[in-house]
Amino acid sequence: MRKRLYLSLGAVVSLGVGALALTLLTGAAEPKAAADAPKTAPSRITAVTVYQNTALVTREVDVPDGAGTVELIVTPLPDATVEGTLYSEGSDSIRVLTTRFRNRAIKEDTREEVRKLEAEHRKLQTEAQKLKGDVEALKQNMGLLTKMEGFTQASTQHATEKGNLNSDSAIALSKYVMEERATKAKEMVELEQKMQTNAEQAAFVQRQLQELAAGSSKTERDAVIIVDKKNGGAGKVRLNYLVGTANWRPQYKLRAGKDKDAVQLEYLAAVTQQSGEDWKDAKITLSTAEPMLNSAPPDLKTLEFTVLARGGMPPGAQPIPNLPGMQPPGDFGKAAKDLRGQAAREYSQKKESTGGQFINDAAALEQCFDLFNPRDHQAKLKGPGGPREGQSVTYHLNSKLTVPSRSEEQVIEVARLELAPDYFYKAVPVLTPHVYRLANLTNKSQYVLLPGEATTYLGSDFVGQMNMPLVAIDEQFTAGFGVDPALRVQRQMMDKSRETKGGNQVLKFEFRILVSSYKSEPVSVQVWDRLPHAESETAGITLVKAEPEVSADALYVREERPNNLLRWDIKVDPTMNVEKARAVKYEFKLEMDKQMIVGNVQTK
Repeated sequence: MRKRLYLSLGAVVSLGVGALALTLLTGAAEPKAAADAPKTAPSRITAVTVYQNTALVTREVDVPDGAGTVELIVTPLPDATVEGTLYSEGSDSIRVLTTRFRNRAIKEDTREEVRKLEAEHRKLQTEAQKLKGDVEALKQNMGLLTKMEGFTQASTQHATEKGNLNSDSAIALSKYVMEERATKAKEMVELEQKMQTNAEQAAFVQRQLQELAAGSSKTERDAVIIVDKKNGGAGKVRLNYLVGTANWRPQYKLRAGKDKDAVQLEYLAAVTQQSGEDWKDAKITLSTAEPMLNSAPPDLKTLEFTVLARGGMPPGAQPIPNLPGMQPPGDFGKAAKDLRGQAAREYSQKKESTGGQFINDAAALEQCFDLFNPRDHQAKLKGPGGPREGQSVTYHLNSKLTVPSRSEEQVIEVARLELAPDYFYKAVPVLTPHVYRLANLTNKSQYVLLPGEATTYLGSDFVGQMNMPLVAIDEQFTAGFGVDPALRVQRQMMDKSRETKGGNQVLKFEFRILVSSYKSEPVSVQVWDRLPHAESETAGITLVKAEPEVSADALYVREERPNNLLRWDIKVDPTMNVEKARAVKYEFKLEMDKQMIVGNVQTK
């Protein structure tokens, strides 16, 4: 009976061991919780919206099979990721619960190109150490040769004194020293050249590393997304985040042909991005909006001021523009511009209260200057600066593009337009004897043309550069296509006189402008000149006569004629040259008190 019990216990033990072995082999006893461990989710950049200071990157993240709550890790995010800007978008079957940002310490940069450069730099450093060791060993060997040379000299002298000099041995030893010294010297030169080449290559690789890994650190940035899935199928979510060190600016190419040919306008964008990640085959959008800045206007604060006697300002008080001690208009405008720039930086860091205060302070300076200073000084405050306001413009590019992370600008095409030109020529003989070809163009496209640099061509020939203004849809603008050598202009003073009438002196001037054409067809030419212009009533300037009459263009009459700028719209035929040149004549008089003289002359 006892023997049968032992056998039963042995069978139980055998069965237990077998079951344990089966469990270990099949993995059936693995805890179920391990299936819910965080997963590094594959992701790819699908879209990027480039602003003029930042970029909004959209990644498509794969969600694996399985229902329930899943934690996804998207890694690595670029160094330039703006913390606090991450958000995720789910779908009907996948709901995003949370999205957070985290930092992890890493041993080395995870980017392949950076790792390759670092490995090459380490290899060069190792080679430099080896070369340095070879040089030190060679120096020691050459020192040993020097000692051997001294020993040979002493031995020869001693043997000579004793009368038992072996000339063959002495010659052989001397020859050996000479040959070894020549060999070692040659090896030293080769090693020094190798060290120099190594140092230059190491410096070049170091510069490449600094350019590629600028601003990077030994910290990796991840996005942690927790999603809730209703069904067990795989799916996708979108992760969005802002990166800095990205911007774009508009560029243009204008190409003119014959008079009846359309002007081709290439709208380009120069994109710079050093975010640390390449945007591969992404849908690129360009925008002039500023995230975190223009979503709502700042609060307007009360503009308070006090009236003080001149010279009675308390210590530390800020004078308004018309009081003594106010800085020059240029510095004053710079102060307002700097305040707006500081406001932009505060808003970008989500500091709405301090950002709003800076904007109010800048506006207070500008408003005081408008209220208490002459109008001619106010123009000195104009110009770009501070946060960009106004309507935001967005361009959706048609094809997917790849924009790598690098310091150089990368030019991409936004649109290619054909514009119907209205050609004319412009002559300003008081400034230049050249006549320029221009075209009035109307923006009939669906794009707003932003201010930027434009390069102009006449056919395939480079003409020059110009600044493109802001052009709205259906708005007209003027583009220049360089000097036309077939047209010439000259300006001459024909007569000058001075007389006294009562208590005033009257100065009379007569000018003639000649336009010569060597073209094969008639052309329209705008001829511009100017009369002196005095702000005060101490001098009077009058256009006595003009032949032909000055232009009746409504815009010119309203904007330019009050400033004594003269314009004639004339037709010039091919036969009008040399003695038959087209003439424009005008006379004007300058009247002022006979005790007065013309003082300061300047242009505005």
